[in-house]
Amino acid sequence: GTSEEVAPPLQQSFMIPKKEINMVSDMAKWKRSQAYADYMGFILTLNEGVRGKKLTCEYKVSEVGEEFGCTCWALYWTDLLRGGRFSWLLCILGKRWHIPFPLAILGKDDPIEKLVALLNTLDRWIDETPPVDQPSRFGNKAFRTWYAKLDQEAEKLVATVIPKHLADAAPEVAVYLKESVGNSTRIDYGTGHEAAFAAFLCCLCKIGVLRVDDQMAIVFKVFNRYLEVMRKLQKTYRMEPAGSQGVWGLDDFQFLPFIWGSSQLIDHPNLEPRHFVDERVVNENHKDFMFLECILFITEMKTGPFAEHSNQLWNISAVPSWSKVNQGLIRMYKAECLEKFPVIQHFKFGSLLPIQPVTS
Repeated sequence: GTSEEVAPPLQQSFMIPKKEINMVSDMAKWKRSQAYADYMGFILTLNEGVRGKKLTCEYKVSEVGEEFGCTCWALYWTDLLRGGRFSWLLCILGKRWHIPFPLAILGKDDPIEKLVALLNTLDRWIDETPPVDQPSRFGNKAFRTWYAKLDQEAEKLVATVIPKHLADAAPEVAVYLKESVGNSTRIDYGTGHEAAFAAFLCCLCKIGVLRVDDQMAIVFKVFNRYLEVMRKLQKTYRMEPAGSQGVWGLDDFQFLPFIWGSSQLIDHPNLEPRHFVDERVVNENHKDFMFLECILFITEMKTGPFAEHSNQLWNISAVPSWSKVNQGLIRMYKAECLEKFPVIQHFKFGSLLPIQPVTS
């Protein structure tokens, strides 16, 4: 690996992402796309990165641009349509991707802290935008005021996270941030919005702002802070679940923290899947494990027996091991979220997450 092998920096042309999945028959195009391969590879890379790790554990956060050979996600996906094993590769940026920018000039600031600061700003705006008095209990219209602020400021917020020489990427990346907080017309939130935030993080990887050795920080610091802000939005503005399957869905609002949260618990010496329906266990361990944090939020928001309001999770508590839970949830995520037209019709595609078929 000498630097001679690295492709020379190319001029990347960014674009405003747009919808491409307009009818059910377009779903095949989505499943063959580079976007699907990169998105799913990103989810699985993070899944491996947090395996067996607590939220409170110590981990290294890289600085961007420590040396020329910055590593990042180059995500490949073989046997896409065979339903076989997912195989994606982590490679050195530039060996597999054309690099749209010279890595040597990336700044030495911590993008993780900048992303947390961005999310803290969104949180502060909630405090500054209290719910209004209105006849209907759900879907408080103050959410629209809050959302209008994000819509206006999103590009500026994203520009605080990315280096100046990548400023042209801000409008493209900002679209995913705006899509990740819910719908301002319907005042609802669901797994499609959550997917937009994962796509936002994936784009930051593809332009080299986040790095492969930031896996734990991406999930434990950034995504976890995002979840806190989303829960606050859901509670403050009484947001409706988007496309919820009610009692038959996994959860009204989220899915990814159950996947990554179950990975955290793989090979745990004491906690088994049967324990997450035990209130005492949840209260004692939720600060360490994302999965239990999700369970705690559900029990705060819902009344009645757990088996009745969260039947799917109740069934999952009978699975013998966390690794089986994790594998099952990945399959379920693909089937119930990524392969459902009502969710994917809203997904947007650009230069970083392209609709073009995967190139191996």
